[in-house]
Amino acid sequence: MSYVDKNLIPGEQVIYRTRLHWIVILGHLIFSIILGIAGAWLVLGLPGVSNFPPNDVQYARIGGGVLILIALISLIAAMVRRNSVEMAVTNKRVTVKVGLMSRSTEEMMLNRIESIMVDQSIMGRMMNFGTITLRGVGGTPDPFRRIAHPLEFRRQVQHQLDLIQGPPPPASPLPTKS
Repeated sequence: MSYVDKNLIPGEQVIYRTRLHWIVILGHLIFSIILGIAGAWLVLGLPGVSNFPPNDVQYARIGGGVLILIALISLIAAMVRRNSVEMAVTNKRVTVKVGLMSRSTEEMMLNRIESIMVDQSIMGRMMNFGTITLRGVGGTPDPFRRIAHPLEFRRQVQHQLDLIQGPPPPASPLPTKS
């Protein structure tokens, strides 16, 4: 069960969830692929390694195994980082939880949100990630970077704010010429 689900207040429902975009693991993925290929080359004794003296071949294979292990640890660390961030819009608040072992949470009641901004680079627009900045009444801006689907997150927050505030007042009729 997720943090948000465990901490719902009576009458509260989760409306929308998101998390960090997969782009946050891209650097780790590239690093892991490079280390994995180098490690496999050493472990499998591909061309060039077999020309080493026998003791060096053994050390090369051990070194290759270490490189593969480092690649796996890097990839697992990136996946844990991505999956340890949880963001949700409920019918009463916005919740952001960061961390697995130690935890940091930020919760803002919907009626205390003054503004919500979305910042997306060109790459962010193409790949649908960006930074959401929430500003509470009298508070400082709280940016959340590399969020997946930031425009949908903002839309859901705005929709919930509209529901809380009720329908807009009817427009006054335009004066007619007599």
